[in-house]
This record gives sequence, structure tokens and C-alpha cells, in this order.
Amino acid sequence: MIAPWWTIIVISFATCGIIGKTGKIAFWQSFLAIFLLWIGYALFKSLPNDNVLAGRVAVMTGIKLWWALLLVTGILSGLVAGISGYCGYQFRMAMLAKKTDEKIA
Repeated sequence: MIAPWWTIIVISFATCGIIGKTGKIAFWQSFLAIFLLWIGYALFKSLPNDNVLAGRVAVMTGIKLWWALLLVTGILSGLVAGISGYCGYQFRMAMLAKKTDEKIA
């Protein structure tokens, strides 16, 4: 990992702001992309050490199952990315509407 976790917000916002088709598609594409990436990367790091760290963190948070912790963090990161993607799409729509209003006046 070369960047902090919050870069998913910036990337989702920018990507959906540039190429988002609809608000619904922007949300779900961002959600699924980051959900799968987060889960995949967590499994890539966790499986070689027999899920020791994930298991300990799961117990600390009260979840008690390492795979449930992965699922919860995947859903949270997906929601963050989905909301950011939706906001990026809405930002683009607002800027396009503002540009159209300026041309009319």
C-alpha cells in the first residue's frame, strides 16, 4: 500500500465526476470496485500469516470472526467510495447546469 486509505474518496469522486453515467451507476460502480479491492487486498495480506492479525483485531472490536471483520471493513470502505462517487457525479451535474445557466443569461 503506497497511499493512505482516504485516497479512495478522491479517486472515486474524480472518476465518477469525469465518466459517471447516472448517480445510481456512479454509486454502485464505486462501491463494488472498492469493496472488491479492499477485500482482495486484505485477504492477500491476511492469508499468508493464517489470519493472526485479523483475528486479533476482530476480537478487539468485538466481532470475534476474522472474516466478518473483513466483510464489515469492506462494506464500510465500499460505502465511503460509493458516496464519494455519487457526490462526484452530482458535482459534475451541478457544474454543467451552472455552465448552461451562464450561457442563457
